[in-house]
Amino acid sequence: MFSALFNSFKVKELRSRMLFTFGIIVLCRFAANIPTPGVDAIALDAYFTDLSAGAGGGMMNMFNLFSGGALQKFAIATLGIMPYISASIIMQLMTPVIPTLEKLKRDGDAGQTKITQYTRYLTVLICLVQGVGAAMAMIDPSRIPGLGTPDSPLVIVDDTTFIIMTTVILTCTTMIYMWLGEQITEKGIGNGVSLIITVNIIAQMPDAFIRLYEQVVSGQTLSGGSFRPVHLLILIVLFIIVTAATIILTQGQRRIPIQMARRAAGGKMDGGTTYMPLKVNFAGVMPIIFAQPILMVFGMLLALPYLSVLGLAPYFAGGTVSYMGIYAVTIIVFTYFWVSNQFNPIQIADNLKREGAYIPGVRPGEPTSSFLDATMTKITLVGALFLTSLAIFPMIIGSPNVLDLDFMIAQFFGGTSLLIMVGVVLDTLSQMEAHVVMQNYEGFLSKGRLNSR
Repeated sequence: MFSALFNSFKVKELRSRMLFTFGIIVLCRFAANIPTPGVDAIALDAYFTDLSAGAGGGMMNMFNLFSGGALQKFAIATLGIMPYISASIIMQLMTPVIPTLEKLKRDGDAGQTKITQYTRYLTVLICLVQGVGAAMAMIDPSRIPGLGTPDSPLVIVDDTTFIIMTTVILTCTTMIYMWLGEQITEKGIGNGVSLIITVNIIAQMPDAFIRLYEQVVSGQTLSGGSFRPVHLLILIVLFIIVTAATIILTQGQRRIPIQMARRAAGGKMDGGTTYMPLKVNFAGVMPIIFAQPILMVFGMLLALPYLSVLGLAPYFAGGTVSYMGIYAVTIIVFTYFWVSNQFNPIQIADNLKREGAYIPGVRPGEPTSSFLDATMTKITLVGALFLTSLAIFPMIIGSPNVLDLDFMIAQFFGGTSLLIMVGVVLDTLSQMEAHVVMQNYEGFLSKGRLNSR
């Protein structure tokens, strides 16, 4: 592994790409630490510290995690790259529904360029809406249920000026982030947008280590229980196990054998047997990304005065058994929804038939489509249950009845953050390995190659 990393710097092109990527990441981290004008930084820090320990802490901590700590400072990168990701998800979901977008998708590079342009326009719209919402929340946080009221005003300028100025600044920063992410993808190493999110998450790890250290030194949990060295040992073992399980989930696949028709091309015979990989976790981290905001919105809405009479708000309180149950069902439902939206067995069967390929023992056409649909349904169930377990695990170990961990510590033991980090690191390593192996150097593994490379 270390020799492969050393060899990476011997490859000129790869070295240039790595340094380019590192430079952009440094710029992004600078943006996450530059406060937005008009905000009282001292009052905001005190308010966020108090809120983190309260009912609204879970929601704020999650947003702060994906912004790389920018929310806690209300930096110019508070929105981060998330509006672009939201726009991309919306476009992916709308493409099969809107015939015009479906036609553009089939038009190849020209159509994809158009879809990318529409995604950018939608990103601007989302930024404007979220920018106004973020500015208004800073002016009066009590408008949002569960956020309470700060001890002193967080905004020290005129409200109208602050809303306009903040919306423009946050929108421009997000669009710059989007452009920087595209530059990493084109001229750097790895997927730029995913790397920016991953770096934001990793940037919170030192804070998590500090909080864990304080908990070990004090010997107390959040609620005042005892925290002994054996608990720290358990956490280390759990982290290794959960990380390994996440890698297995990310890399797991069912290989469907495909028999290709033999054809003569350039004096050689093409064709033979190959395989179609069906990923166990085809939906990736998307179901969790869908489920978390929806449950948070439901929880806030049910806490409003005219809806609180229904008595349903306690069931959506974070960390409760009812919340975890609803969360699990929501993830499973969204997993199947995403797979059904993105995986098209009919189109795959038609493409195989057109190429003269077939699955051994299965007739081409509709039988192939039915076989692929049934197979994907079975492996999706396994992936959905595994994904649900990873998503709920941080809540379980963080609950007062188990290890009573701080959110910042518990979220690195599963959920969205660990899935994103593992997926992006594996993808980046695969690209680095491809460059290294092309130069006749040894790859990152002495036996074989990283799966799905």
